[in-house]
Amino acid sequence: MDDQLKRLLDAEKRAEQIARQAEEDQDRTIQTALREARTEEERFQARVPEIHSSFLEKAEARAEQTVKELKKRSDERHTQLREMAEAREAEALEAAFAVLTDAEA
Repeated sequence: MDDQLKRLLDAEKRAEQIARQAEEDQDRTIQTALREARTEEERFQARVPEIHSSFLEKAEARAEQTVKELKKRSDERHTQLREMAEAREAEALEAAFAVLTDAEA
């Protein structure tokens, strides 16, 4: 009976030792994961200005392109209106002379 009790106590000690070792391994794993997460967070935070700058550059480039396109359309419309005005200039002068000559009569 003493032998059996001794074996049971030894088995319990081994089980406690295994459980303690598992807890220590778990704690080490958690601490390692936390350190890695902090490192990744710091790396990300360090890149935030670079990411922000990149987005800002792209937005500025798109804005410049939009301004160029709007200016081009505006110039084209201005040219079109100028051509229309020049085409109608003779008609407008004739109409004005007609109005003036009718008013004199």
